[in-house]
Amino acid sequence: MMNKICIIGVGLIGGSLAQAMIRTKHAKHVVGFGRDSQRLQTAQKSGVITDYTTDVKEAVNGANMVVIATPVGSFEAILKSIKPYVKASTIITDVGSTKSSVIKVAESVFGSLPSHFVPAHPIAGKEKSGFEASDGDLFVGRKVIITPTESSSAEAVEAVKSAWQATGATVDMMSAASHDELLAMTSHLPHMLAFSIMNYLISQHPSASLYAAGGFRDFSRIASGDPIMWRDICLNNNEAIVKHIKGYRDTLDNLIDVIEDENTTAIEALFRDAKSTRDQWLV
Repeated sequence: MMNKICIIGVGLIGGSLAQAMIRTKHAKHVVGFGRDSQRLQTAQKSGVITDYTTDVKEAVNGANMVVIATPVGSFEAILKSIKPYVKASTIITDVGSTKSSVIKVAESVFGSLPSHFVPAHPIAGKEKSGFEASDGDLFVGRKVIITPTESSSAEAVEAVKSAWQATGATVDMMSAASHDELLAMTSHLPHMLAFSIMNYLISQHPSASLYAAGGFRDFSRIASGDPIMWRDICLNNNEAIVKHIKGYRDTLDNLIDVIEDENTTAIEALFRDAKSTRDQWLV
């Protein structure tokens, strides 16, 4: 058991991790840090965190682990704010959806990558944000990707791995570049499509959503994601995201061609292949 974990950013992911740490008794004190004392107090009263503070020095003082759970665009400012107060033994990790950019920021702030810095990303979430939507069981059976740097110590990596395993998650290791490429396909691209189709719908017929059935609701669900978080993801993984948007555009062009040609065989083959792939994935 750790004595103290500091969660910077008590939102959906930070709040869910905090609850999991409390539920599993992986940490004695789970301290939430943020700017809004009233929201932090409410989170404490709701049992999401055990303690809170708006003073960064107090937040990280004596912490065994500091978890940054804010949009990746805020990481530079946060790392600069905690730098004077973290000890060499304090593990710094995060939950950001991009990893290469986070590593570059850490290297810039610290001068060189600290041995106690271990980037991570839980592959879990909801379309809602805020600690009100947090759930201590959110990570049970989900994947968490850890992307250690060349400087990350084995002890620090093991501590981060152990913390995530305590939540019920399965931990995988990979490089930051592999993570960013993979997530651009499996997470970032689908969100771009969901945002785009909602905007397209509004531009074509403002009342169209009134007549949308369950399929559209399911497809567009993730468009309810936090705009600031997704703005930062686009800016921090832009090359991979643009590459896969362009790749997906090519598949749409192919679909246009077979529909215009009324190519019954090709249309059915496209749909059968997609159905088969998804059915196998769900097994």
